[in-house]
Amino acid sequence: MERVSKHNYYLDIAQTVAERATCLRRMFGAIIVKNDSIISTGYNGAPRGRKNCSDLQVCMRDKLNIPRGERYEMCRSVHAEANAIIAAPREQMLGATLYMVCVNPKNRELYEGTNSCMMCKRQIINAGISTVVVRDTKESYRVIDVKDWIENDDSLSGVFGY
Repeated sequence: MERVSKHNYYLDIAQTVAERATCLRRMFGAIIVKNDSIISTGYNGAPRGRKNCSDLQVCMRDKLNIPRGERYEMCRSVHAEANAIIAAPREQMLGATLYMVCVNPKNRELYEGTNSCMMCKRQIINAGISTVVVRDTKESYRVIDVKDWIENDDSLSGVFGY
């Protein structure tokens, strides 16, 4: 019997978490894992108590034709990575791995090549998470060493989006 790899096991769980997302553009799911234990989960959606874009049936960023990765102050959602970090104690995040999946809400297909935004990268760095694993296809994924985000500071590039 062939078993699913650990990375794909956790990515499968993150993909299931993404099904709870309420964004009309992209459905993200994230889980934080340390020592083979899931510490927390998060998906993108409006802050607790506020109406979600899926409830309102409108995305302000779409309505204003704002490109992907720009003008997040116009977005109602808290990102999946941020929600997972908010739900986890910092001491359990130190040296942990964050698994992330992005799904198209219209056809439920995976978005290949997705990344954390600059704001989430800063939160991941400060949380002490050491590795991020991002699913590209059902079987393929990228493993990112968070140290690379520190050494290659994209916030200094002047390039927006991702």
